[in-house]
Amino acid sequence: MSRGNWATGEDRRLIRFAMRAPMLDREEECELALAWQMERDERALKRLTEAHLRLAIAAASRYRHYGLPVADLIQEGTVGLMEAGYRFEPERDVRFSTYASWWVRAAVQDYVLRNWSIVRTGTTSAHKALFFNLKRLKARMGVDPDRPLSMGSRNQIADEMGVRLRDVEAMEGRLSGVDRSLNAPVADESAQEWQDLLVSDTPQPDQLFMESHDGNKKAVLIEKAMGQLTERESYIIRERQLREEGVTLAVLGTQLGISKERVRQLEAQALGKLRQALTADVGDPVLAGLAGG
Repeated sequence: MSRGNWATGEDRRLIRFAMRAPMLDREEECELALAWQMERDERALKRLTEAHLRLAIAAASRYRHYGLPVADLIQEGTVGLMEAGYRFEPERDVRFSTYASWWVRAAVQDYVLRNWSIVRTGTTSAHKALFFNLKRLKARMGVDPDRPLSMGSRNQIADEMGVRLRDVEAMEGRLSGVDRSLNAPVADESAQEWQDLLVSDTPQPDQLFMESHDGNKKAVLIEKAMGQLTERESYIIRERQLREEGVTLAVLGTQLGISKERVRQLEAQALGKLRQALTADVGDPVLAGLAGG
C-alpha cells in the first residue's frame, strides 16, 4: 500500500509498525485462532490481529476522502479487526484476511456514516449503499458532481443499485449540502448570524404566561360552578366532559343503574346549571360556553 502524504506523525508510525508485522501462513493463523477460541489466549489474539493491521490501514486510506481524521479511521478499522478476531472460526477453512475484511470495512463505514455530518446520513441499507456509491456512479455517468441528477440518471442509478427512486433523491439532497455553523455570519463583516434568522414556532414567554394564567382561572371558575351540581350530575359531567376520553351514555347508565336516555337528560340538565353559574359569576357568555359541551 502506498503511504502517500495523507498520513502524518502518529499515523505514519502506526503504518510502519503494521508494515513490519510478519505475515502469517494458513497453519500459523489456524493455531493462533484456535488458541484464542479454545484457551482465550490474548497473546494469540493480539498476534493474529497485529499481523492484519494492514487491512485497517487500507480501509482508512480508501475512506480518507470523507474529511475525517485518518487516525480515527484506522482506530475504527482496528475495532472491526478485533471483532473479527473474536468471532473467527478456523474450521470453516476461510483465511482470516478474507473474513476480517468484511468486519473492518463495516466498522469504518459505520464510523464515516456517524461522523460525516451532524445530520444522520443513512438509516437503511439502501441509504448506506447510496452514500458510498453515489459520487462514483455520477462520475462514471459523466455527471458534474456539483450539478443535480436528471430524472433519467436517477432512475438509472435506482435500477443499478436495486433501490427506490425516492432513496436516490433523498441521498442526493443530503450529499449536496454541507454542515454550517449557526454562529457563522450571514455575510462578510456582518454582525448578523444565521441563528438570528431562525423562526421559532414556540409561543413567546408572555403568551405562555397568559395562557397558563387564563387556564388556571378557567379551571377555578369551572370547579366552583361544579359545586352547583348534585353528586350524580357532577359524576356524569366529570366522566363525560372532563376526561380525555369521555365515557359513553350506555356505560354510565349501567354504572348508575339508569337508562342511557336518563343519563343524557341529567347531563343536559347539569350543563345548563354550569352555563348559568358561569354566566352569573363572570358575565362572559364565551366562558360560559365551556359548559356547552
